[in-house]
Amino acid sequence: MTTVTKWALAAAVLAVALIVALLPRGGDDSAAKPSEDLAPARSAAALQACPAPSSTRPVKQLEGVKAECLGDGASVDVGQVLAGAPVLVNVWASWCEPCRTELPVLQEYAKQPGAVRVLGVQVQSPAKDGLELLAKLGVHLPSVYDGDGQSGPIRTALKVPPRLPVSYLVTAAGEVRFIANPPTFGNTDQVRAAVGGTS
Repeated sequence: MTTVTKWALAAAVLAVALIVALLPRGGDDSAAKPSEDLAPARSAAALQACPAPSSTRPVKQLEGVKAECLGDGASVDVGQVLAGAPVLVNVWASWCEPCRTELPVLQEYAKQPGAVRVLGVQVQSPAKDGLELLAKLGVHLPSVYDGDGQSGPIRTALKVPPRLPVSYLVTAAGEVRFIANPPTFGNTDQVRAAVGGTS
């Protein structure tokens, strides 16, 4: 065996040893660990169930858009669950201070007779942070999770502006209206005025 062959063989053995050293071990469960267990946070938040899909035509602007129901982790078709009746859609994040003020107002509004349905959309923050915030605030509104990145399928479909919170009214006919005034709800009268005449 020549010297060059010996060196090539030694290099190959070292390369294989390095690859084996870097491979995850069977006993190391960190490589196979599933995403964070949200069951305790979900239990503490006690969110209302996400709306069931409607048998009517889906909201065109959100048709086929999928999101995770924050309360139980189930996948929902947002265009289907918003169809058939007026819905106030509120986009929020756990780090957003105005959101922390507005969410309890929306919870209070949703309890009033004649209120339209309210659906929260958590964005730009981990699901666990959102669940913990909702539990702390005593807000149990049905909510979906649009991811913690700078964009998500719901935000893309709605063309959500960079500021938060943001609200939209989805009419019974499936029209999506951006609510510009007020930019943040301070009381239930403002919510009622913004969604008035939606039937």
